[in-house]
Amino acid sequence: QVQLVESGGGPVQAGGSLRLSCAASGRTFSSFVMGWFRQAPGKEREFVTTINWSGDTVYADSVKGRFTISRDNAKNTVYLQMNSLKPEDTAVYYCVAIPRGETLRNAYWGQGTQVTVSS
Repeated sequence: QVQLVESGGGPVQAGGSLRLSCAASGRTFSSFVMGWFRQAPGKEREFVTTINWSGDTVYADSVKGRFTISRDNAKNTVYLQMNSLKPEDTAVYYCVAIPRGETLRNAYWGQGTQVTVSS
């Protein structure tokens, strides 16, 4: 089992920045693909970004150039630096841990942290 605890969400004005953190415990953190998804009210959960054990990253087009994912394997923590925030970034952000060789079906999820961007 893996436990994920997100933090760092909150209200922010458009154009501002936030940094989300996700602390993992329970299994070898470095072997997981880590990532972030988000879900806005009335919408489906959507992909934001992932980072693998080698540091390779993938971003959704909607956040490319504004968001940066990083990981600290020594601290079992993944971060999401969000800059130039827009009202449409408002959502609950979920941390996800995908075991090596597995898919989202076998992933572990955090409880989510709310990000609210006001115009």
